[in-house]
Amino acid sequence: MKMALNGWMVYGFQGEVKIESIVKEVKAMGWDGIELCYGAGELSPTATKNELNHIRKVVESEGLEIPSLATGFYWGCSLGSPETEERKQAIGFTKTYIETAHRLGAGAVLVLPGTVDVCFDPNRPTVPAKEVWKWAQDSIYQLIPIAETNQVIIALENVWSKFLTGPFEFAQFIDIFQSPWVKAYFDAGNCLINGYPEHWAEILENRIARVHVKNFKRNNGGGTLDNFTPSLFDGDMNWKNLIQTLKVIGYDYYLTAEVIVGNMPDIKKAKQVSDELKSILNENK
Repeated sequence: MKMALNGWMVYGFQGEVKIESIVKEVKAMGWDGIELCYGAGELSPTATKNELNHIRKVVESEGLEIPSLATGFYWGCSLGSPETEERKQAIGFTKTYIETAHRLGAGAVLVLPGTVDVCFDPNRPTVPAKEVWKWAQDSIYQLIPIAETNQVIIALENVWSKFLTGPFEFAQFIDIFQSPWVKAYFDAGNCLINGYPEHWAEILENRIARVHVKNFKRNNGGGTLDNFTPSLFDGDMNWKNLIQTLKVIGYDYYLTAEVIVGNMPDIKKAKQVSDELKSILNENK
């Protein structure tokens, strides 16, 4: 398997650091790729084709790949919203997001299909799960032709939004579309609060397009956002079980570290996590 890191770790949530200035260091840490984060800084929806071409050239010139793009956009604008204008805005954003991924050579975009609530934003509404299920489907159906044209997978992530909270539900939702362009962005750390990542991987199986890794320490069987840890070694993840299960189901692509605990960017943490992930992969060859 290959290793990538999430771009927020090295250039900040708002793109405070130029991508060009950190790629050499990212490569020197031992990463094979970098998941670029879309929506702010150099990678905003207003980025021109020339600017995107330059970013791709800069990243690839250091021998790094861009396996996927990520974004925080959907926490404030949901594809599963019952509000027509909000869905329209989310669909428009996703079209540009997919086209940008194609321009950058990324084969997948991380997409939140919908949010029942946003635990860290009390201003966001609580939407009945049945409505999110309906409207998220409608939005994603509209996006499949864009994904196919651009050869970019819409990779739906399991997050703490109280939607798609179990692996069977997640698999069922993906199967509705019957499309190779709608798959799972499996976040192994996010499901530690209510399950075992190896169980999720076994059930999701070939629906998995990309994998996020981080760690989480359960507290009395649950926890909060504060229970995500700053180290892959600290927490309840059973790395041996996860890696073995991924191998059994035939997943042999990128593990993308998204350890965004504390202030970002954090180059020291990116190096630490690189060393940890190398150790995990070496121990589970």
